Amino acid sequence: MYAVVATGGKQYKVQEGEILRVEKLEGEVGATVTFDKVLMTSNGEDVALGAPLLEGAEVTGEIVEQGKAKKIIVFKYKRRKRYRRTQGHRQPYTAVKISAIKA
Repeated sequence: MYAVVATGGKQYKVQEGEILRVEKLEGEVGATVTFDKVLMTSNGEDVALGAPLLEGAEVTGEIVEQGKAKKIIVFKYKRRKRYRRTQGHRQPYTAVKISAIKA
């Protein structure tokens, strides 16, 4: 069984037991998280689509890590103007282990 959930402005396809990296969520490691914006569920045969969301459907998971992604370099440059700016950025994320999908 899998579901499509929306969080952090993005959509993710999730299955039970999967570890998912999403935009930073509030909570400590070990806390339970509920995703109530479920767009679609499927159990292999039946597909349930929401318009836009499914009523009563939710996906629960457990926070396993709060961290930062690898550093990316933001480099701004304007030719012939002696303008260069270098800046780094590390995006915070939350790793969630999906425990149950309730359709």
